[in-house]
Amino acid sequence: MRSLKSLLVVLIFGLLSFGWSVRAQEAEYTIEFPSPMWRPVPRVEGGLSSEEYIYGDRNDGFLRIRKEIVDAGMTPSELARRDREQNLRFRPGFVEGREERFAGRLNGVVVSYEFTNGGRPMAGIIYYLQANPRTIYVLHFTGMRDRLQRIRNQTDVIARSFQPR
Repeated sequence: MRSLKSLLVVLIFGLLSFGWSVRAQEAEYTIEFPSPMWRPVPRVEGGLSSEEYIYGDRNDGFLRIRKEIVDAGMTPSELARRDREQNLRFRPGFVEGREERFAGRLNGVVVSYEFTNGGRPMAGIIYYLQANPRTIYVLHFTGMRDRLQRIRNQTDVIARSFQPR
C-alpha cells in the first residue's frame, strides 16, 4: 500500500513538472493553455464563455479576450495607449508599467500595470496582438499582483500560442 502511494505521488509530480496543454478551439481563434488550472468561466446562461478563463481562482489569474476592429494603420501600441487613456488610468491606485514588443504567432506589444481592488494590490498584463491591418486581439490578464507575477511565464506561453482561425 505504501509503495502504491509513493508511485502515485511520483506520477502526479512527474505530470505536473512535465506539464500539458489544454487546447481551446473556438470559432474565432485557437489558444493553448500550459496548465489544466486554466478553465473557461461559465456564463450566466449556463453555457461556456469563449472569451474568459480563470487560473484556479479569479484572483490568481483571470483572462479576458477581445477582438478589436481598428482603423487601417492603427498599431498595437496606439491601441494600448488609447486603452490606457480611456479605461485603465481610472482604476483605483493605477500605476502605469512598461510597454514591450512581443513576438509569437502574432506580433504586437505587451503592457503591464498595477492597481488596487478593495485595498488589495492587483496587477494587469495586456497583450495587443495584430492579426491584420484592421484586427487586433487583446488578451487581458488580471490578478493579485504577487500571484500574477508567479504565472507570467504562462501568460507569455498563452499569448505566443494565440492564433486566429
